[in-house]
Amino acid sequence: MHVDLQLPLARDAARERLHAQGFCVLNPAALEALTGQPLAQLEAITPFWNDLRPDLYLKDGGHYRQRRHGCFIQTLSAPRLEATPRRAHWQPTTYNALHGGMERWFEPLAPAMTTQPAFGALLTELGNLFAGVRAPAAGRWYIEAHGFRIDTEGGVGRPTPEGAHRDGVDFVAVVFIGRKGVIGGETRVFDAVGPEGVRFTLEAPWSVLLLDDSRVVHESTPIQPEHPLHAGHKGHRDTLVLTYRSGGFQAPR
Repeated sequence: MHVDLQLPLARDAARERLHAQGFCVLNPAALEALTGQPLAQLEAITPFWNDLRPDLYLKDGGHYRQRRHGCFIQTLSAPRLEATPRRAHWQPTTYNALHGGMERWFEPLAPAMTTQPAFGALLTELGNLFAGVRAPAAGRWYIEAHGFRIDTEGGVGRPTPEGAHRDGVDFVAVVFIGRKGVIGGETRVFDAVGPEGVRFTLEAPWSVLLLDDSRVVHESTPIQPEHPLHAGHKGHRDTLVLTYRSGGFQAPR
């Protein structure tokens, strides 16, 4: 397994790497080329990470995660991206042993963010890229978008409290928004059925980790304050996690 955070990957090269190893990383230049959106347009949505809401469902008793959530359907043939009415986020316990099996209702993503052209282009072009690897049933992706901020107010923040996992979807995109005043947050990707894996740290805003969820498991290590002895110090790490699923949203049967 190989990751190169320096060289931009064109669309075809990204597809080839996803085919070959089940994951790849787009650097900011590659994301600009893929979406047709200048970095300044993408960065215009970053202020919305200052208006996330506490995650009230954490079973480890922590208060380190803020988030918002939205659902969309991408019809590839139209082409069209539609926001759905607000719905719960649900995963089976087979994919999320810690928080699976329950409906989690999060505050919605701000409409002022989701209606920006850069946001729509991001979801749509990533969906087009994934469809080139494996086409979804009936030509539709069911997309969930999660805006996350993990902070260190309590000393330690856990981006993936459930540990190494799969999400129960077809593809995952972890869009790195930024980090401030923290150490840790290493990304780890491992073959789902073998010993191979890689470890690296996303540091450049608008880098994107692309995952074939059927082939790899992933996690991010905890973060801690960069300067823990400074009174009142609190750092954070921000991401936008997008999941693409064929056939419908995950829901209890």
